[in-house]
Amino acid sequence: MIDLRDIEIFLVLAEELHFGRTAARLHLTPGRISQSIAKQERHVGGLLFERTTRTVLLTPLGEQLHRDFSAGYRRIMAGIDAAAATTAGISGALKLGLMGPMALVLSDVLRRFQDRHPAAQIHVREVQPPDPLVPLRSGEVDLALLWLPVREPDLTVGPVLRTTEVMLMVGATHPLAGRGSVCLEDLGDHAVVGGGSIPAYMEEVLNPFHTPSGRPIARGPRVTTLHDALAAVGSGRVVAAVTSDIPAFYSWPNLVFLPVRDATPVGWALVWRTAAENRLIRAFVDLAGASPPGAAEA
Repeated sequence: MIDLRDIEIFLVLAEELHFGRTAARLHLTPGRISQSIAKQERHVGGLLFERTTRTVLLTPLGEQLHRDFSAGYRRIMAGIDAAAATTAGISGALKLGLMGPMALVLSDVLRRFQDRHPAAQIHVREVQPPDPLVPLRSGEVDLALLWLPVREPDLTVGPVLRTTEVMLMVGATHPLAGRGSVCLEDLGDHAVVGGGSIPAYMEEVLNPFHTPSGRPIARGPRVTTLHDALAAVGSGRVVAAVTSDIPAFYSWPNLVFLPVRDATPVGWALVWRTAAENRLIRAFVDLAGASPPGAAEA
């Protein structure tokens, strides 16, 4: 049987046409080169080289084998190199879904991931709060940073990376705008924006369906983007609970943000389709989970 080392010896000798130079190049003895060539000649049943005291030349059979071996050897070595690169590092493109300001919140994680895995590419895509799960299920994103809980049988939830407070966003002319803060019971007197395809259990984390005393909370127009929600609230027709990242990035002059005194802080975690998990997703989740980007905001 001819192994890969024997093929390498044959190819180098075919280039050098000198046993001594071939041995030196491969860090072997001339005797080891001769043994390998003799084994290969026995295997194929003919001479591969014509040897004299002064020259070494390929025979017609040797030339044919050289052509065949060269193409196959290059393919084998390319495959080995590709496998080694994959083992040594993480590569590929990761589509990361983030909401509004979260790209800046995760900027340090993104930088450290690129430093650690330069062969990987991260493409940030925007995820809309009214439809947070649609991009994951459509394959538009591989991984998304979402508020919790997420209880879907086809999705995996990673560790909590961040916790934010809840604030009520109202129009500047809204009756609540002059308050220093509000409580959840106040929502019973006002309509809140409605979500798109968001699961009810996720929607009620920010915009509940009932007040603590049990009063229903009316729903206003349904929105499909964060920008639509900002515009609807700015018109004064509805209010919307948002996380405490939003005011710093969307400080529109016709919007006011009020702390919700009795709202539970919101946790955020990376979420991905369980069936689509791969080394790239796992590497990003592990790095982000090892050093969360931020704690709760006041």
